[in-house]
Amino acid sequence: MTQGKTLIIVLVTLIIGFGAGFVLRPIIVPVDRTAIVAGSPAAAPAPAEPRGTQYFAAHLDEARQVVAQCAEGTVRSAECANAEQSVIEAEGRERFKKFMGN
Repeated sequence: MTQGKTLIIVLVTLIIGFGAGFVLRPIIVPVDRTAIVAGSPAAAPAPAEPRGTQYFAAHLDEARQVVAQCAEGTVRSAECANAEQSVIEAEGRERFKKFMGN
């Protein structure tokens, strides 16, 4: 019987605690502060997205240049992998066409 009462007391205490937390959250962390934290700083520019394999497949000369720069170590980004993949796929298609006689 005492275990049942203890369990009920613990559950009621937890419910009251969580309820109080939700009610008091706007008071504890004011909305103005939350807006500042949630907003991105204006001074930091957003990094440019790396060009994808579809772009490099359409621009093979540029992809080969990026692969060469990556081999030299002057460029390091996700573009290296995308450019290399598109060059490998293009060369594979060329070899397949030669093999098939087209």
